[in-house]
Amino acid sequence: MIYEYILSIVRNFNPVRSKGSKKNIFYKTDDEIEAIRYSCELVGKTHAVVAERIRPGIRTSLLDKLAEEFIKDHKAVPSFKGYNGFPHTLCMSINSEVVHGMPSNYELKSGDIVSIDCGVFANGFHGDSAYTYCVGEIDEATKKLLEVTKESLYKGIEQAVVGKRLGDICFAIQQHAERKHGYGVVRELVGHGVGRQLHEGPEVPNYGKRGKGIKLLNGLVLAIEPMINLGKKEVQCLEDGWTVVTKDDSPSAHFEHTVAVRQKQAEILSTFEYLEKAIKNNIELTEIS
Repeated sequence: MIYEYILSIVRNFNPVRSKGSKKNIFYKTDDEIEAIRYSCELVGKTHAVVAERIRPGIRTSLLDKLAEEFIKDHKAVPSFKGYNGFPHTLCMSINSEVVHGMPSNYELKSGDIVSIDCGVFANGFHGDSAYTYCVGEIDEATKKLLEVTKESLYKGIEQAVVGKRLGDICFAIQQHAERKHGYGVVRELVGHGVGRQLHEGPEVPNYGKRGKGIKLLNGLVLAIEPMINLGKKEVQCLEDGWTVVTKDDSPSAHFEHTVAVRQKQAEILSTFEYLEKAIKNNIELTEIS
């Protein structure tokens, strides 16, 4: 049964959990990292364009259209549209949807949370980042989930330095979200390397053991992306072949940065600066710390 389940989600964006393959790991030059930063900057600005318009009553398909127009107006390409047949620019996952939700005629309502994942391809390199937004007023338990998930992202990023092991990133995320706060850490979907391809090695699970996995070297670029459930960790894929949801229907949060491994401190190439400014200026959104 688990094999059939994995087959059902294998063509989605996030790599499916495996046993730590080292295939297709590419270390970037400083110039290549700057090119990735440019794509990530455009991702951040696309998020802001969308965040400005999020409100109760707006259709997620309209937000997707705005994102696509903005990216193309900047002479770039949406990374996700057409990827393994995915038909949209954004992944928009609402409430119990974990990742890969599809924009539609659904109208957002107050109390919803919506994870928006965006990728941009420009100058030969991809950028990738996700953020979970609070539409109107949300309940305190869900708000806390978002805050802890965001914190766990930065806990993982703190470990992305030369000399550490991949497992140090994974352990830090799990320790904060699951062991400290009791949330469900999704196992089936993971972070990944980023570069000329949207998904490169290595896979970056959100759980693991300290001191295990590949040694982190300068120039490795990773998309670190905790996917954390308010309830249990188990997920399933809907019949559309894309949307992954929590099995217990509990809310799920998702935050993602693209980062470069460096000597003393990870270099965050993506940015929440623009979108968080947009959230502050949008009375229909609730800020999280």
